Amino acid sequence: MAIATGKADASLSIRRFLSRLWIRLLAFNVLLVFLPAAGVSYLTIYERKLLQAQEASMVQQGRLLAAALSERGALDLVLAEPILARLERQTPSRIRVLDKDGWLICDTSRLGPSPSPGPEEVEETALVETDPRAGLLYRVGSWLFRLVGPLLADPPPEIEISREEGYSPDSPFRGNEIRQALSGSYGAATRITRGGQRSVTLYSALPVRNEGEVEGVVLVSQSTFHILQDLYEVRLAIFRYVVGAAGVAAILSLMLSATISRPLEKLRSQAKALIGRGGRLVGSFPGSTRLDEIGDLSRALSELSSRLEERMRFIESFAADVSHEFKNPLTSIRAAAEMLKDVEDPAERARFAGVVEREIARLERLLSTVREVTLVDSELEEPEAETVDLAGLLKGLTGAPRYRERSIEIELEAPSTGFEVRMPGHRLAQIFENLLDNALGFTVDGGRIRVVLRAEGRLALVRVEDQGPGVPEEHRERIFDRFFSYRPNDRRAREHTGLGLAIVKAVVERYGGSIALVDSSLGGAGFEVRLRRL
Repeated sequence: MAIATGKADASLSIRRFLSRLWIRLLAFNVLLVFLPAAGVSYLTIYERKLLQAQEASMVQQGRLLAAALSERGALDLVLAEPILARLERQTPSRIRVLDKDGWLICDTSRLGPSPSPGPEEVEETALVETDPRAGLLYRVGSWLFRLVGPLLADPPPEIEISREEGYSPDSPFRGNEIRQALSGSYGAATRITRGGQRSVTLYSALPVRNEGEVEGVVLVSQSTFHILQDLYEVRLAIFRYVVGAAGVAAILSLMLSATISRPLEKLRSQAKALIGRGGRLVGSFPGSTRLDEIGDLSRALSELSSRLEERMRFIESFAADVSHEFKNPLTSIRAAAEMLKDVEDPAERARFAGVVEREIARLERLLSTVREVTLVDSELEEPEAETVDLAGLLKGLTGAPRYRERSIEIELEAPSTGFEVRMPGHRLAQIFENLLDNALGFTVDGGRIRVVLRAEGRLALVRVEDQGPGVPEEHRERIFDRFFSYRPNDRRAREHTGLGLAIVKAVVERYGGSIALVDSSLGGAGFEVRLRRL
């Protein structure tokens, strides 16, 4: 059973964590921002790597051919053509061999048909039907790429591009890369491909040596058209992912709207309907079973409205009770004051003056206890809590002189230690002072009062019992009501305000405890107070 409960608690914790709004917002933002940014950055890296790989491949081809032609005497057609012919144009690059004056000796483009379009003269219009750029999605995505790309990716390295025309076999080759190769070093150049294409052609020139002297040049050239085609395909794939991410983002937005906006609007409507035109509460928040922050807010508002409604009922009931209790002494004062005007007998006048004094004193007591109830119930006072030894406090109270004036035995059964509670000391003392006063009021001379302190789990239980007449069954439910007092045989009943037990109940519950009326083992009334102990 404990294992199942632990699994259920763990599952609930995971569900509560995944239901948090910040988790949803984080997923939304990451999905919306990360994919396009990663795509743009990846395109730049991908293009750079392709260009580097293409140039390395061209250089490797040129070096192999230059090594095959080196140290074999004068460089001429008879030497170069058989080697190039054996390649059977299986390389994607165009390879040319030049003599030391820059004149063309041999060209792979003249050695039979090519299995694929020529490296420089490839016609872009021949692939229009399969060009990814022809679709609407690519055009829209390309516009976004040009707009956002420079903000998210590093600028591509600057490449010097020449706009001069390609080489002609009828004249010597005089390009910069040719001059560098004839001087004995590696030469490279980038030129715009002829025919109005968007691609460029890379040139790599490597020297051919014979006995330490440069006899010619191997020129390898290749268009970036195929790289561009690969990039177009990658871009189109990324654009598809972006569209998919936007669709998911839209769905998430609708989900967020359904899980945030609408519940908040519902809470707002409930809040508006909570207060009537006269400013009175006409309803309450129903609460929610959701596990996210909106569910917490709904439950908090539900608890708040319930407490507010309870407070309003308390204020209305308390005002009615106070009005009723003040009405009797005020009526007596008015009647006595009117009689004072009409009587001349000094004895009668003294009697009516005494009535006025007693009722005024009763009003003062009522005002004092009403203020005490108000302070406790409305929590206007926030005294600082302290650690109090409950056993020591009870020993001090039961041994106080004012409880020993009458011939009533007060018994205390309490351990010496282990009963510390956390609450203001004067409030704790007020609880048991009122209970002892109540017990003394119902116990005749020669009777007994018993106070028992014992542990009940993590609670401290204090039982106060008297030997009085007890509480009739019909009054047991009203015993903690404000201004309720049942003293049929007490001549001083009018001096009691009926607020002592109401104050005890308010203080005990204010600090997380409970109080209940129980049967006394001494035959009278008993009260059990339960408080949390440290």
